[in-house]
Amino acid sequence: MELQGKRALVTGATSGIGRAVAVKLAEAGATVFTTGRRAGFGDTHHVVADLGNLDDVRRLADEVGEIDVLVNNAGIFPFGPTLEQDVETYEKVFEVNVRGPYFLTAALLPKMIAKGGGSIVNVSSVTARTGTPIMSVYGATKAALDSLTLSWAAEFGGHGIRVNSVAPGLTRTEKVEENLGDAIEHIVAPTPLGRAAEPEEIAEAVLFLASPRSSFLTGSIVTADGGAIAI
Repeated sequence: MELQGKRALVTGATSGIGRAVAVKLAEAGATVFTTGRRAGFGDTHHVVADLGNLDDVRRLADEVGEIDVLVNNAGIFPFGPTLEQDVETYEKVFEVNVRGPYFLTAALLPKMIAKGGGSIVNVSSVTARTGTPIMSVYGATKAALDSLTLSWAAEFGGHGIRVNSVAPGLTRTEKVEENLGDAIEHIVAPTPLGRAAEPEEIAEAVLFLASPRSSFLTGSIVTADGGAIAI
């Protein structure tokens, strides 16, 4: 129970990777607060909030109060070619994937600083470092999140706060299966491991970065992609 007595917040936790992370942190002993745009699950403390709405972000920070572990997982991914990209969708993806985590983190940091430490884990994506024609906007938001990881690690390391990213490859979540369907197997076939990740596998990487086992890691981007960017 390496997180016994710790308070954690996981955003985007109603399904997929976020839900798996919330379960994993709870199993490690943490009191887990979750948030999402719809009702939660299980015995966790859940706050319905839209990370694209700054009023919701402020309310969420007020409701959860002091935490030890923050997992910025919430994100949306409406894919599309650059020449067909509309401004409204572009702005919404940045609002949820970048602006929301930025101001939520900023709102929670003062109490984390006052406690003398904590761990922030940003869930980004390998698309931040790979060229994918229909994922230009999504990939740009995840690259921004990785950049924030580096900046925050430098800015808050002196307060005992570690900031790291987990960059998953294609992961078999409900939304991914809904969007890609049978194409999943075709996409992952050329990768070294030849398969998509399960959400629980990504959650293990998040738990490691949230836990004391990674006490000397900050500013790191842990790639969990089955070797996709190695080829």
